[in-house]
Amino acid sequence: MGLTEFTSQLNEWGKTGTPFLFLIDFELQKPLAFRLDAIDPAVLRFNLNGFANHQATPHSNNQVEIQSSPISLPAYQQKFEKVYKHLAYGDSFLTNLTIRTPIEINKSLDELFVLSEAKYKLLYRNEFLVFSPESFVKIEKGRIFSYPMKGTIDASVPKAEAIILSDQKEMAEHVTIVDLIRNDLSRVAENVRVTKFRYVESIKTHASTLLQVSSEIMGDLPMGFQEEIGTILVSLLPAGSISGAPKKKTVEIIQAAEGEARGYYTGVMGYFDGVHLDSAVMIRYIEQASNKLYYRSGGGITTQSTCEKEYHEALAKVYVPVV
Repeated sequence: MGLTEFTSQLNEWGKTGTPFLFLIDFELQKPLAFRLDAIDPAVLRFNLNGFANHQATPHSNNQVEIQSSPISLPAYQQKFEKVYKHLAYGDSFLTNLTIRTPIEINKSLDELFVLSEAKYKLLYRNEFLVFSPESFVKIEKGRIFSYPMKGTIDASVPKAEAIILSDQKEMAEHVTIVDLIRNDLSRVAENVRVTKFRYVESIKTHASTLLQVSSEIMGDLPMGFQEEIGTILVSLLPAGSISGAPKKKTVEIIQAAEGEARGYYTGVMGYFDGVHLDSAVMIRYIEQASNKLYYRSGGGITTQSTCEKEYHEALAKVYVPVV
């Protein structure tokens, strides 16, 4: 399915109030759309903020063990320096840099889907599993909401919340993304405003607890927006929190620095129930390729970033949210 066909299909389903589920990859090359009543749980399992097509089967052992073999710091530094050069030139104000880490894990993707506790989770054809804490957009009662997430710290650090909220680099990064998302929403909605700025949420992982910082932005959609629901979604992509600003140039920088396609990682997944829409950014992501597992992770780079700190932040995000 091409992007034009995908957009038209969602617009038609929105017009008729037909419930659907969708996946869009970061490069916008492989969008997928499914009528909810036609989804085979053996192919696609999901629980998107409580909207689910499966019944969880309890496991007697929820102990998750991950062994990772990340790229070296010097290898990461080569990617970091490519990004930083463009930041120094002013080509980008914020660039999201990600890496692909080979992992070994003592659970199958199916077991991890059941065990993981995340706001949004999805397993597709045993090819990839995502357990995302980050909303993309929600549409409720004629209003559109977005919740960009920027800023992560280990909760065990003394005064962790105060540290993350007072960190000037994290503040600059968050402000940039909030401004970008506000501008994005202004393309499809009116009266766009920031209703919550930099609030902290706790995320439990298999090894620790992380604190992450988000904001809430909302706007008012025009009458009859349902007939353009696909157009609205596509016009907001890729998500600003996992690309950067300005978006078009920053995506070019990402592709040059990372050297490989992201695929569905950092794309968007979501559903429309006939009235409301909810969606998430596909972060916290494990993919299977050639019978090997890889974990994708990353973070935002600004001129205030240091290579070693960003490297360790990307590695800290290699986790499964299991209590």
